Amino acid sequence: MAMDLLRELSLSPLPATFRTPPEIDKIRLLRAAGLVIALTPPAPNASRSSTTAEAAQVLAITQKGREELARFSLPGETPPTPHAGGGYSVGG
Repeated sequence: MAMDLLRELSLSPLPATFRTPPEIDKIRLLRAAGLVIALTPPAPNASRSSTTAEAAQVLAITQKGREELARFSLPGETPPTPHAGGGYSVGG
């Protein structure tokens, strides 16, 4: 699920790079929803070779992304907060 990847991103230093097609698709969804700022390869189509090396790079989680993370936190769970490394950490 894309929200699981958003939570994973919130706990990781950014920028983060993803190379598998399922991960790239999730990054495209998060970007389209305005939850992350990311560089993504063009969507695959019949005129492009699928063997081209492609990657998506997440540069930042947007304010909307942080709000969604807080909204989807479990009861009693501390939502991720920014830390000095550029990513997010749980519990301050």
